[in-house]
Amino acid sequence: MEFREFRLSGSGGQGLILAGIILAEAALKDGKNVVQSQSYGPEARGGASKAEVIISDKDINYPKVEKCDVLLALTQKAYDKYISTLKTGGVLIKDDKIAETQKRDDIEVYSVPILYTANEVLKKPMVANMIALGCIYEVTRVINKDSLEEAVLNRVPQGTEELNKKALCEGYRLIESVKGKVCHEI
Repeated sequence: MEFREFRLSGSGGQGLILAGIILAEAALKDGKNVVQSQSYGPEARGGASKAEVIISDKDINYPKVEKCDVLLALTQKAYDKYISTLKTGGVLIKDDKIAETQKRDDIEVYSVPILYTANEVLKKPMVANMIALGCIYEVTRVINKDSLEEAVLNRVPQGTEELNKKALCEGYRLIESVKGKVCHEI
């Protein structure tokens, strides 16, 4: 499958807008055509948040994601709101604490401890977005790994480069640890 349309969803403060920008920048570095957009609730932290990215080798004729190929859900609310917008044959990458309340046997599901890894392993909740980007890369390979890492280093605050690179690597590792154990039933 050619992964093209991405929806990164969760709550404000999880850094998903930045993650969408980084994903788009990495695709640009690879010479792809890209559209990136975002929206969030009226509350800066805790409200709904989503970033959307369209990546293509061809012209992009419509700049909005209606049905996505890849859905990242970091909160139950985001999962509940957007799971129906995931295309048949698409990929759901979700935090493992999210209850899969809508049965879909037509998608691949990667349930991984993104928030736990940020909070308990790296002890920095603010890097959940980088862990998520690592997961997206490892599942889709839609961009070049070097381009992704360069885009991360270009966008994160000075002095946090090593932490963010480590978080990205944790995302790679999480997906590698569950590959082959992908759940096709939710």
